[in-house]
Amino acid sequence: MSTLHIVCSHCHAVNRIPSERLAQHPRCGKCKEALFSGHPVELTGSSFQQHISRNDIPVVVDFWAAWCGPCKMMAPAYAQAAVKLEPRVRLAKLNTEQEQGIAAQFNIRSIPTLIIFKGGVELARQAGAMSAADIIRWINSHV
Repeated sequence: MSTLHIVCSHCHAVNRIPSERLAQHPRCGKCKEALFSGHPVELTGSSFQQHISRNDIPVVVDFWAAWCGPCKMMAPAYAQAAVKLEPRVRLAKLNTEQEQGIAAQFNIRSIPTLIIFKGGVELARQAGAMSAADIIRWINSHV
């Protein structure tokens, strides 16, 4: 039986979950909240590194900003993709206006930009708004 480390989207604690239990709606051992909610996780400067490096499942981060029209257009499609991809993939969002240092660290030049991380390493990136089907297709082609 293999176990996976899953970071809680609520309290950011790292949980060890048997891989066969992922689809059984596991809860956080610390805060008791559901580990998967079917919604993208809002990341901050303090939670970003924990999520991209400690999750054993791929984490896709949407780098966005509130003033960005294409970001607003893509947000519902990104949320739909989260419903379809969890618990196999974690979807997250990072506001580049609030976390400019992280955006600079990853050389974000246009938004929205999606980056797939696995074990803290960037696997792929895609700039520009996409539909839910395109997001799912793109992620599945890289994980």
